Amino acid sequence: MTGLLFALFFLFMLAGVPIALAIGASTLLALNAQGVPLMVVTQQMFQGINSFALVAVPMFILAGDLMAQGKVSEKLVDFADSLFGFLKGGLSIVSVLAGMFFAAISGSGAATTAAVGSSLVPELRKKGYDPASAASLIAASGTIGVVIPPSVPMIIYAVIAQQSVSKLFLNGFIPGLVMGLGLMAIAITQAYRRNYPRGTALSLATIWRTLKSASWGLMTPVIILGGIFSGIFTPSEAAVVAVNYALLVSLFVYRDLKVADVYRILIRSAITTSVIMLVIATSAVLSWTLSSWQVPGAIAQAVLSISTNPYVIMLLVVAVILLTGVFIETASALIILTPVLLPLVLQLGIDPIHFGLIIVVGLAIGMITPPVAINLYVASSVTQLPLERITRAIIPYLLGLIGVLLLVVYVPIMLGISG
Repeated sequence: MTGLLFALFFLFMLAGVPIALAIGASTLLALNAQGVPLMVVTQQMFQGINSFALVAVPMFILAGDLMAQGKVSEKLVDFADSLFGFLKGGLSIVSVLAGMFFAAISGSGAATTAAVGSSLVPELRKKGYDPASAASLIAASGTIGVVIPPSVPMIIYAVIAQQSVSKLFLNGFIPGLVMGLGLMAIAITQAYRRNYPRGTALSLATIWRTLKSASWGLMTPVIILGGIFSGIFTPSEAAVVAVNYALLVSLFVYRDLKVADVYRILIRSAITTSVIMLVIATSAVLSWTLSSWQVPGAIAQAVLSISTNPYVIMLLVVAVILLTGVFIETASALIILTPVLLPLVLQLGIDPIHFGLIIVVGLAIGMITPPVAINLYVASSVTQLPLERITRAIIPYLLGLIGVLLLVVYVPIMLGISG
């Protein structure tokens, strides 16, 4: 029956059926063929989304959309430019740093790419930067959006694996920072090879002015994460606080949004949330089915029969995660892979929080690997460049991010990762 389930799933995927429907329909047909009462499907779908922690998902999506539509991203870019724009190829560093700043607000890779790209692309072109390389760097920086907390994929993983959202958030900072530093190093190397110009002259007055202007946006992660780690509110409550803060800043401080704009953003955020929730609900049925058929245990035994060396096995796990990210978008891949791979890594003695970071970073890389590469599509839309050009230019950054993933897997102590 497992073979039938996966055959149907891939058949639906090849036919272009949306991922949530492909998961749900293949599982439904497989269960029906086995004679399982179909009431189980609705029960497991409801159970899959019946979690208080998931309240944070629509709220963080909405907060990110509100911030992305306003002037917050522009002011964060200006502040990053005042710090590092004076260096040769400084705008490359600004692209990554602005992405890291916005990642700490949005929790979304696509939102980070869109916000930073729309603010920086005109300036990058004006300064003579290679358009494809600049677009690919912005897309690669967007991957940090789901690693530096708050992170929607981390929340989803925490619900599936029954782990602490706060612990995942706390451990996500340094890997996200290392991803940013790695991208900066590659960008600086390219800047010197291509003789990119220096940007804004270094000025303490400019730094102070842009810091004051960007302070409302910079306070967002301080309020959200400070409240979570101090115990003032839970991650779900923090997400609601983030929405209220985003509304306050956008409507009354920067005044860059109108009530009509908020309504439009609410509709868009609701559509995004509904898609994610449907994927979670249908994937819950898939997870229950695989567990009842003891598929994760069988996979674990099969992999362990190949090698007992934990380093080799984790390399295989990483390969599976990266390959899945090529074909399936982040949330769906996370929901499918977690119940399958988690029992295997637990047998190796890998802490579930550590594995959560591995799978989130690994699937974040999938955001820049075609054909399912949401960040590349966003970057292509923002820059009006063909996807093929951006894809060729992304290769150095892709290799750098894979290197960071291997550090997360094999040297977690160096990155401050703990359970």
